[in-house]
Amino acid sequence: MDDDLIDAGDAPRSRYTKLPGKGFFYPDSLDDERAERRAREAIEGSEAVVIADGDADGLACAAMVREAYDAALDVAPFEDAIAARLEEADDESDDADDDGDETADGDPLADAHAESPVGLLSAGPYSIDTALERVEAYADDGIDLFVCDLCPDDYEPIAEPLEALADATAAIRWFDHHQWDDATAAAVRDAGVDLVVGDSDEECTADVTLRSLDHAFGDRWTDLAAVTRDHDLWIKEDPRSDDLADYSYWAGAEEYAAVIGAYGVDLPETVRSFVEERRVEKEARIDLAVGRAVTHEVGDWRVAVTYGRCSQNEVAEALREAGADAAVIVKPAGSASIRGSEDFRHAHEVAGRVNGGGHPQAAGCKPDIYDDMLDYAHHWSTEGQACKRVILAAFEAVAEEVDAAGGEDGAATAE
Repeated sequence: MDDDLIDAGDAPRSRYTKLPGKGFFYPDSLDDERAERRAREAIEGSEAVVIADGDADGLACAAMVREAYDAALDVAPFEDAIAARLEEADDESDDADDDGDETADGDPLADAHAESPVGLLSAGPYSIDTALERVEAYADDGIDLFVCDLCPDDYEPIAEPLEALADATAAIRWFDHHQWDDATAAAVRDAGVDLVVGDSDEECTADVTLRSLDHAFGDRWTDLAAVTRDHDLWIKEDPRSDDLADYSYWAGAEEYAAVIGAYGVDLPETVRSFVEERRVEKEARIDLAVGRAVTHEVGDWRVAVTYGRCSQNEVAEALREAGADAAVIVKPAGSASIRGSEDFRHAHEVAGRVNGGGHPQAAGCKPDIYDDMLDYAHHWSTEGQACKRVILAAFEAVAEEVDAAGGEDGAATAE
C-alpha cells in the first residue's frame, strides 16, 4: 500500500478524521510479533512486573510501584526526546490510534522498556490474559506481579495463566476501582491474589495503589493521585488533570511513567509545550465530531451519536452540555465509546449488548459486524452507519427493560 494513502499529509481534516490512524493498517501478525518481543525484553530479569492500563490512571500506578522499588528510569533522556520532537515541529498526531496506544515509532527511547528492574506491560481489559501469559512465559520465578486499573469481564480467560503465576510468583497484587462481578472477584482472590478494589465513585486506581503499597510516599504522589482522580472520575475541578490525561494519551507508556515519576503533576516546561502543541489538533477534531452529531430520542433519553477520530470524553461533554443524556462516539477503527450523565446511568448495559462493557456512565464496545475490509470500507464511507444502528438498537432494548421495570429513572440501576 502506498504510504500516502494512510498518511494525512495535506488532506483536509474533515477527511482524515474519518479514517483510522496508521496503526490500524499495521497487520496484527506483525504488531503481535513486536509486542511479544518487547514484552519479553521488559520482563526477562525483572524483579517485579506491572501490568497496567495505558491511561493516566494505570500508568500512575506503574510509576508508584517503580518508586516503591527504587526502579524509576532517568527522566533526562525522555525530556531530550520531547525537546527534539518540538524542534522538528512536524505534526504526527495522526499516527496515534483512537485509544491513544503508542505506535511502532511511539517510544522516545528504543530500549526504555527493557531498562527498569520493574517491567511495565500496557494492557486493556480484553488483553489481560495475553499479558499474564507473557509474564508466565518470560518472568523468573519468585518475582512480584502487580495488575493495575484493569477489570476482567470474566474469570475464565485469565484463569490458567493467573493460577500458574500464583504458584510461580512471590506475590500477585491487583489494584483497581472498576465495578467487579462478585464471582470474578471471588475467583481471583481464591487463586491467591491480593485484590483491592476501590469505590469507583470515590477513588481512581492511583488512590488504591497509593494506600495499598507499603512505602512512605511523599506529598508529590498524593497530589498525583488526587489530580489523576480529578480526570478519571470526571470531576474536572483541577485544570492540571487535563494535562495529565492528554499527555498520557500522546506519550508512550515508559515516557509518561518516567516523567510523572520524576515531576508528579508539575510537568516540566518541555512537556507542557508539547501538550499545548498537540491540543491545537485535538480541539479541531473535537469541533468536527460535535458538528457531525445527530440526536435521537430513545425512550425518555436524548442520545447524541457522532463519528470520527477524536477525544471522546471531551466530545461527550460537549454533547451533554448541548442537552444530550447520553453520547456515542463511533470511531473509524470500529469501536465506540458510550458516555452517560446523571440522567443516564446505563452505559455499561448498552455496551454489554454489543460486545463491550464498562461503568454506568462510561463504557466501550466494538460490535461484531466487521467480517472483511469491505465492511470497514462501508464503515468509513458511511461514517459508521452500521455500527450506529446496532448501538442505537441496544439503547432501545435497554430503554424497554427500564420501562418494563416500572419506568425507573436513569440512576435507579446504577451499581
